[in-house]
Amino acid sequence: MIETSDAKQKRGIKITLIVIAVFIFAVLAGFMNKITTPRMLNSMELRANGAFVFDQPRIFKDFALTDHRGQPFSQAQLQGKWTLAFFGFTHCPDICPTTMAALSKLTGVLDEEVLADTQVVLVTVDPARDTVEKLAEYVPYFNPEFVGLTGDYIDIKRLASQLNIAMAKAPNQGEDYSVDHSAYVALINPRGHYHGFFKPPFEKSRLKLTYLAIRASYKG
Repeated sequence: MIETSDAKQKRGIKITLIVIAVFIFAVLAGFMNKITTPRMLNSMELRANGAFVFDQPRIFKDFALTDHRGQPFSQAQLQGKWTLAFFGFTHCPDICPTTMAALSKLTGVLDEEVLADTQVVLVTVDPARDTVEKLAEYVPYFNPEFVGLTGDYIDIKRLASQLNIAMAKAPNQGEDYSVDHSAYVALINPRGHYHGFFKPPFEKSRLKLTYLAIRASYKG
């Protein structure tokens, strides 16, 4: 059967439209992949954005604290997820609420898959005043999924030292005292090892960029 010129033309148009559709789909797929794939950053780029990753994650000893729900919390609760740990206290007037709010903003822009294995932990540096009940009032205010930890001062001090966190009660201030402490956020990887840290100021887009880049380069 001999194909007419009209039939050839229609077939040519159909093929052209299919090719164009495939091309557009490929372009869109590539674009979506680009915007959904975390950008890889080298160590200098990470540092320029306030994030520092150790050449080798640091192993630290187990600990025994209590969360704001009254449940035991140890290194076992760090396994299988990324942990953003901040050391602060509920009477802190500025740095602590600002940091907690910044971490809440970060979790608010993470994809569900990333958020599912991300936890934010506030470890008090003032366990004398920050009881389980006090943390239960304070921590959920920023995010109901965040975890607050308290316990014996010596145990908290030991954990802080292993994560290079400085903490010391300000002298000669009576009952209304303050506590000096490091302001950065420690990053603990899914194996429960100290992976690196983020330095203030904490800006949502920079935190997201660096956090996702660190996750993407993690070898496990």
